[in-house]
Amino acid sequence: MEYNPLLGMKINGHEFNYKFFQSLLLISQTWSQRKASNKLGISAPVLNRRILEAEAKLGFKLVLSTGAGSELTSEGMEILEKHRRFLIKMAPSSKPVICGGHISSGLLSTLAQEFGLDAVVYGSDDESSFYLAQKELLDILALDDPLIAFERDLDFTPIAFDYLVLVSSPGSEINNLEELINSHFIAVSSSSQRLAWKTMHDRKIPFEIIKEVNSPYDAYKLVENGKNIHTFLNASFFSGSDILKEETSHVISIVRYEDVNPIIEAFIDFILGSGQKIVENHGFKSL
Repeated sequence: MEYNPLLGMKINGHEFNYKFFQSLLLISQTWSQRKASNKLGISAPVLNRRILEAEAKLGFKLVLSTGAGSELTSEGMEILEKHRRFLIKMAPSSKPVICGGHISSGLLSTLAQEFGLDAVVYGSDDESSFYLAQKELLDILALDDPLIAFERDLDFTPIAFDYLVLVSSPGSEINNLEELINSHFIAVSSSSQRLAWKTMHDRKIPFEIIKEVNSPYDAYKLVENGKNIHTFLNASFFSGSDILKEETSHVISIVRYEDVNPIIEAFIDFILGSGQKIVENHGFKSL
């Protein structure tokens, strides 16, 4: 079925339905209330009354009558433009939209290209990506860490495995976990680093997170350019010590938000099938 929402808006506490905005649009296009009313299928007096009632509620003019016809005031044009922007936001995308954590979105971008899927792919942190999914702006949510899926009881699909490596500042390499006692770390928000922090807490290894960033790439730069600083980052993208390889192993997963879309279904079948070779070639462990 095809759905075409007709959007109304509330302006300064007053509600206006889609017919009001259609009226403004047609007046701006035809420069004539008579021609606009014909296109709307109503009489010119009915349209004129609609405009006058709106002007009375808002307290300013929306339409000016001139010798050449009718035109919108600057306020009328501003209202029409604001409505147009909301319509654009509500319009369905012609391309599948994928958003996820920095690691998972990078993998999905590669897989989409190999499959031949012309998709829009955004990389962010898991929490921000989930926020967009809740707004129903995504076709696929990609997760670097399955924690959000577990906490929200989401129906997620694993597509790969990854683990974390310890990345240290030059000259500050670590040979065993005990050497990390009282060390300084850069944390990445909404990431699978929680597994490393839990392991260190469980083993009673004190440490201090001196800064939290949103991107693993920012964490890497800070560590590389710093002194005696460490972080845990995904082995699929970064090199480092696999001192907590087993403890930080986790799935990279996706959540479908489009109910029935043959293109999305075919893409996921590709990921879980022949696409697993691409998963391996990009540093992840296949299913």
